[in-house]
Amino acid sequence: MCGICGVLYRDPERPVEPALLERLNGTLIHRGPDSAGFLVQGALGMAMRRLAIIDISGGQQPMFNEDGTIALVFNGEIYNFQELRKELRTCGHRFASDSDTEVIVHAYEEWGDAMLLRLKGMFAVALWDGRRRRLLLARDRMGEKPLYWHDSDHGLVWGSEAKAVLAAPWVERRIDPVALHHYLSLQYTPDPLTIYADIKQLPAAHKLVVEDGKPPRIERWWQLQFEPKEELSDADAIEQARTLLTAAVERQLISEVPLGAFLSGGIDSSIIVALMAERTREPVRTFSIGFVERHFSEVGYARQLAERYGTQHYEFIFRPEDLVRVIEGVAAAADEPFADPAALPLYELARQTRQHVTVALSGDGGDETLAGYRRYLLDGWLRPYAALPNWITQQAIPGMAAMIPEPAWLPEDRNPITGLKRLGHFASVTHKASLVRWGSYFNHAEKLALYHDRWREEPGAHDSAAWLAAAYDAAQAHSQLDRTLAADHATYLAGDLLPKTDRMTMAHSIEARAPFLDVDWVTWTAQLPRRYKIRGGTTKWLLKAAFGATLPPAIAARGKQGFGVPISHWLRNDLRTWASERLLGNPALDEWFQPAAVQTLFEDHCAGRANHGKKLWALLMFGLWAEQRMQGGVHA
Repeated sequence: MCGICGVLYRDPERPVEPALLERLNGTLIHRGPDSAGFLVQGALGMAMRRLAIIDISGGQQPMFNEDGTIALVFNGEIYNFQELRKELRTCGHRFASDSDTEVIVHAYEEWGDAMLLRLKGMFAVALWDGRRRRLLLARDRMGEKPLYWHDSDHGLVWGSEAKAVLAAPWVERRIDPVALHHYLSLQYTPDPLTIYADIKQLPAAHKLVVEDGKPPRIERWWQLQFEPKEELSDADAIEQARTLLTAAVERQLISEVPLGAFLSGGIDSSIIVALMAERTREPVRTFSIGFVERHFSEVGYARQLAERYGTQHYEFIFRPEDLVRVIEGVAAAADEPFADPAALPLYELARQTRQHVTVALSGDGGDETLAGYRRYLLDGWLRPYAALPNWITQQAIPGMAAMIPEPAWLPEDRNPITGLKRLGHFASVTHKASLVRWGSYFNHAEKLALYHDRWREEPGAHDSAAWLAAAYDAAQAHSQLDRTLAADHATYLAGDLLPKTDRMTMAHSIEARAPFLDVDWVTWTAQLPRRYKIRGGTTKWLLKAAFGATLPPAIAARGKQGFGVPISHWLRNDLRTWASERLLGNPALDEWFQPAAVQTLFEDHCAGRANHGKKLWALLMFGLWAEQRMQGGVHA
């Protein structure tokens, strides 16, 4: 696990300055505190910071082929590197280390860019082919490891985080109004956009190639396929599920440093820990975080699983005062405005976990592979409602719902009043945008009403629902459920969940791994018929059927809760004064949004007339980011 960065000047005669490369690399020390590596070859410079996990003594980067004409810096883990190593040796390749990094170098020699299809793991790679003067940047299939880039007359700059790219003095910090517009609806900026107008994200499963001085060329190298469907019995499906997920966990247990697991108390992380416990000699070290507010906290369930498998369990409680203490660090780690409240307790959990282990497995991806979110059910069940006349769905029902106070002490995904109030929004948004259909952030009209006049025109032409609908239309799938799952893989998982895990864990030099994102598991589950994902009113049917017996009954019988944070409740109570000071009269917010509109949102929320907690949180995190990153003022 590492942080990588580099520069390739457009002018082949312009040498990269070592001091510039050191400045870029210095922004990534948290991603790799163990060592640094540099390569300067004329107009090319590459660097990395290493967090040593595998082949600690011999895996230094940059890594080269036998004659030094190919060089690589790499962030991530290749879980099948030992099998690839054996195959490459039979092809005549010689290895100078035992690392997974060197396998990528020789795989490129043997198969070219097609080697990406052979890699099972999470990765962002930067590979320089000196003979062809060819740079290859590539990201893993699901987007577990990030990669940012900027291209200009100077040349190409890239890095694992935006802060590395910003370290190049010619890269400006201008805000992209369209990215901000999408952030307010999605709680993150969707790739290839970033909040910075001059920086892009390389999307998951894409590669960027610069060859012989030509402009960058970006191509997709893999896409999840939901067809053809597997035809198999329930018994066969259960057996294959057990085989594939067990193999995924076993692959991800490889490590030369202490390893543990994040245990939320939900079914996904509980299954991962159960499989780990069955395959390790020593007790698994597990780490959980919860809240005093019992409706939000899952630590009791996590404790049951820990007791059943005799794990070495660590449990932490996250309080409003902890939020105030960590929020600056969270905003700095995210690099962009990021409004998923779960980032805060995860940041603290990673800090605590790093005192005991360097690697932690998680349950990320379980909901996207086997349809775990309630909205997958509701999208189908409420289709007749969406077809009713507008005076019912857009006027009568929302009008009556608006008169009902919305409590903030219940998680939104289990709050019937919240669900009722979302029905109007549900019916007005295309079925292709399930996430914003059920989301609680700003809709298109609300954003336009919030902006100052001078900012409204450009973002007004972009609808965030249409952005998600484009991912739905691009899916290699036929049914509404499969297309929604594909869109969630490409947007919500790759844009919110995985960046959240990567940034919050790497801020504390923790490597997080996700067995549910193993390529064999992901591709197999995608091609399962609907009945193995949703059966009756049960989501993730197959996962529960295959592994329910390994879990305490209370966990096996649970529905989806999600890692909810009582932000709305805290903003009305413990953090009311603190939030007021940051939301009202904040110059960073007043630059973009009408102060009276922000104040109305805050007052309505605090009075209980509406639950605007997540909207206020999105504004608060944008304001904090702007204060940190735009120190000289917002230059738009």
